[in-house]
Amino acid sequence: MQDSHLVTYRRLLAERRRAGAAWRRQADRLSHARLLTFASGALVAGGAAFGGWLSAWWLTAPVGAFAALVVWHDRVLLAEARASRAVAWYEHGIARIEDRWPGRGPAGDRFADAEHLYAQDLDLFGGGSLFQLLCTARTQAGEETLASWLKTPAGPDEIAERQAAVRELRPRIALREEINVAAEEMRTAVRPAHLSAWATREDQLQAVWPRLAAIGVTALIGAALAAWLQGGIALGPLIAALVAAAVFRYRFHARTTRVMHGADEPSRELIVLGQVCSVLRGESYGAARLQALHASLAAPDGEVHDAARRLRRVVEWHDWQHNIMFLPLAALLFWDLHCAFAVEAWRRRHGPRVAGWLRDTGEFEALAALATYAWEHPADPFPEIADADDRPVYEAERLSHPLLPAAAAVPNDVVLGRAPRVLIVSGSNMSGKTTLLRSVGVNTVLALMGAPVRAARLRLSPLTPGATLRIEDSLQAGRSRFYAEVLRLGQIVAAARTRPTLFLLDELFHGTNSHDRRDGAHGLLGSLLELPTLGLVTTHDLALAEIADGLAPAARNAHFDDHLVDGEMHFDYRLRPGPVTRSNALAIMRAVGLDVPGADTALERPGAWPTQPVSAKRRQASGP
Repeated sequence: MQDSHLVTYRRLLAERRRAGAAWRRQADRLSHARLLTFASGALVAGGAAFGGWLSAWWLTAPVGAFAALVVWHDRVLLAEARASRAVAWYEHGIARIEDRWPGRGPAGDRFADAEHLYAQDLDLFGGGSLFQLLCTARTQAGEETLASWLKTPAGPDEIAERQAAVRELRPRIALREEINVAAEEMRTAVRPAHLSAWATREDQLQAVWPRLAAIGVTALIGAALAAWLQGGIALGPLIAALVAAAVFRYRFHARTTRVMHGADEPSRELIVLGQVCSVLRGESYGAARLQALHASLAAPDGEVHDAARRLRRVVEWHDWQHNIMFLPLAALLFWDLHCAFAVEAWRRRHGPRVAGWLRDTGEFEALAALATYAWEHPADPFPEIADADDRPVYEAERLSHPLLPAAAAVPNDVVLGRAPRVLIVSGSNMSGKTTLLRSVGVNTVLALMGAPVRAARLRLSPLTPGATLRIEDSLQAGRSRFYAEVLRLGQIVAAARTRPTLFLLDELFHGTNSHDRRDGAHGLLGSLLELPTLGLVTTHDLALAEIADGLAPAARNAHFDDHLVDGEMHFDYRLRPGPVTRSNALAIMRAVGLDVPGADTALERPGAWPTQPVSAKRRQASGP
């Protein structure tokens, strides 16, 4: 089925490229027409000014034609830009389906958090991350929403609502394209924090009396001017009225200037936001979450884009007073004050909703991103979320890592619940232990954000992951790797005391001696098993594998094996029951040229390895 989706993307890509080429040809013709019209106008102007053989009225024809061509040309250029954005959208989609997506699109580095319980460990952000795979959002709000969902597991009801919305949006390719094309302009034109701050800042013109006074003073000046022209009053009263008007205008000039200058950029940004809202509001939806978002993306008196146009119109009216012909009348009418009052009235009516419009637009984008992932990976099912009141469970069939190419990933079954609750996974270097932990963790993140998972079937409880896969030392903080690991483990235990937790512990306590490692691991796992937890622990230390016997049936051993093929080490990445019985560490040391004492005799023992290099092809398949 994925092949048919690839064909669909390629067909749509070809159509958008043809449309873009057609718009470019039309833009070139209009550009030439504008040049020709300008030359004609210059010729007519020359004939009227110097030759005397043409009337100046003939200039109206080329001037009018040139103005019409400018408007037409701008619309064609906008259509060409939209076609170009659609081309980029489908090119990126094809790259995702063909597993060429790493390095393309936003990486979400600004959302990375080394102190988070699992974000760094599971490669949620950065180049080649889960965020980069999922994110098709074009606005800051969309990216922030998606990042929040990745870092914060949702509850069962929330997951169900998101899944329903994603299912509905999944086949709606045209809508997702329109969202992308419209929101691409919003990425560059809209500053969410600045816009929200402007919309909710303190009112600069709260009192009503200045507007009423402005009307009264304007009427007074008009009456005085009319009476003076008719000889009914002397010049003195008229001058007094004008001075009173000037004083009144001066009193409010600073505030009206702040209001109008402050509204210029937000009015432009709201026009772009209104266009995105118009796209989203132009569709009907069946899912409850989509219906709620559809209703929220409206103004109290209509559509967001209509409200934005009204604000922009007021700003443009204010600019009329810059015309020297209109300036005297604007001064008499207190034009800038009335425009400022109109802007403040708009903010009082619509300002509190602006942050919500931005937030809900971002949520729509995040849902569309998950729907895009679901459509591009049709074999990935939605998980089943178990009842939160039951004992924690994690049941996966043919689970693999979604960041690995499907052809290279080796699926495994992972079942955790009443027995066992913990798998202690042993195995040799590069056999797939860490990739298994990441596969379990990343699919948990996908499941609890409302997305499909890379498995044949996944049933799990609402769980908070906690991991120690990328624990690092810190010179600045004065932390060793071991101390950093202990701190993270403390965070995981603390989380498990408040909510069900899935722990993923890689090479547990490998920074200390064997005796402390064994005792520490036994005590930690015993404590975790007293809490509502499930988990996996990997180790190279075969002594740790013996812990499962003491914690049975809550704990169980499993391992990854390796074997020789034509003198090279190979891994099949299949999870098997029981502890591992051999190691390849000495062979890998010899493979990179290290002179390891005892390696020669090790090669004579059953299960030891020769000195040939590890197969590069199999190393790539082992994943991140």
